[in-house]
Amino acid sequence: MKVAVIGTGYVGLTTAVALAYLGHEVWGVDVDATKIRDLARGHPPIHEPGLEALLPLVQPRLHFTTAYADAIPGAEVILIAVGTPPGADGAPDLRYVRQAVEALALHLDGAHPVVAIKSTVPMGTGRWVRARIQEIRAEAYEVASNPEFLRQGSALHDTFYPNRIVIGADTPRAVAVLEALYRPLLEQSFPPPKGLPRPSGLEAVPLVATDLTSAELIKYAANAFLALKISFINEIAALAEQVGADATHVARGIGLDARIGPQFLRPGIGWGGSCFDKDTAALLALGRAHGTEMRIVQAARAVNHHQRERIIEKLTRELTTLRGRTVGLLGIAFKPHTDDLRDAPALAIAHRLIQCGAHVRLHDPVALARARREHPELERAYREHPTEVFEEADAVVLVTEWPQYLELPWETLAPRMRFPLVLDGRNVLDAARLTAAGFRYLGTGRCIAHTAPAPTPPR
Repeated sequence: MKVAVIGTGYVGLTTAVALAYLGHEVWGVDVDATKIRDLARGHPPIHEPGLEALLPLVQPRLHFTTAYADAIPGAEVILIAVGTPPGADGAPDLRYVRQAVEALALHLDGAHPVVAIKSTVPMGTGRWVRARIQEIRAEAYEVASNPEFLRQGSALHDTFYPNRIVIGADTPRAVAVLEALYRPLLEQSFPPPKGLPRPSGLEAVPLVATDLTSAELIKYAANAFLALKISFINEIAALAEQVGADATHVARGIGLDARIGPQFLRPGIGWGGSCFDKDTAALLALGRAHGTEMRIVQAARAVNHHQRERIIEKLTRELTTLRGRTVGLLGIAFKPHTDDLRDAPALAIAHRLIQCGAHVRLHDPVALARARREHPELERAYREHPTEVFEEADAVVLVTEWPQYLELPWETLAPRMRFPLVLDGRNVLDAARLTAAGFRYLGTGRCIAHTAPAPTPPR
């Protein structure tokens, strides 16, 4: 099939590359001429494992352009994968969806492609898109909802090996066309790309075929539920610290229950990134618009936002005051294996530390260049090597669980600090090893009785 993918961000670019690998002729459309030029040269604008290696392999079938006139005529499927950032009230801003729809409608050539929305959009958007295209073209076109469920840092893996494909449409033909597009994924009949092996036992992928509105809500409901699980275990972790329990053991104890499951039950600093905060805010706004108060979602957001403040509270408790202290933060990206800084906890914590009068140092193995571009106000804090954040520091916080940080020469780092305090915000460091190396180790939601007693902090 000829497929047009509008938007070449995390979702659009990953989808375009995967579809080209599966044998489709794919056109990626974006208004950013610099991004399109870089992509045509094989240089993706984002850090996503496997993406740069796969781009040249699919180049004969993958084209990038800023011109809708190149991509839309003759396309059998048009995928809209543009951003839907939150507005002031939390509701998604659909201006980029509207621009994409109005631009593509001008170049439809009568082939009647299925227009599928991969962007996360509020319920009713698909119907609006269908009506707007009909208004411009004076004829009806089929519109579907095809939400994505990709995790940044493993987006290609999730594209090739999804746990389900959701298609929401009001006509059998729209479902059939998209089912044909994704048949290699549904049947897992393609040879796995190098470096992306097929998970053991995966023989087929479920297809969820439903109506437009239900598919739009599935995306919001999925992200909200995952956000709830993270906030739930973090609230349990807060209690565990007070009563002397270990929240990691509690998480394992409840996660072995098949009705609960172990995923997203890791105590930590809380979620970040482009999805959970935006989508839960959108769900609250949608609820308000329809007279439904989403109390559980609201509570999950409140717990998550307080997780960052709890880091400040812990540091203050350990150091007596933050004014004049030096605090190093390991990790800037919101999660490992990506350079995405949207709603990154490290940035929020850094700004709060500065408000409290602390000196901040920041390191990230991948996201440092992007941080310098997007957050120049923290330029004095950035460090090129992770060990630099320890020099004469009063505390170091592991914010992002990059595997590189687990391999640091911890035994040599405690003597370089003024006060050897490590706050493990992700519970990934070896507490016994760090304690033996002379650190005061604090986990998240873990009983601290087995760590070294707190030395007197420097005045």
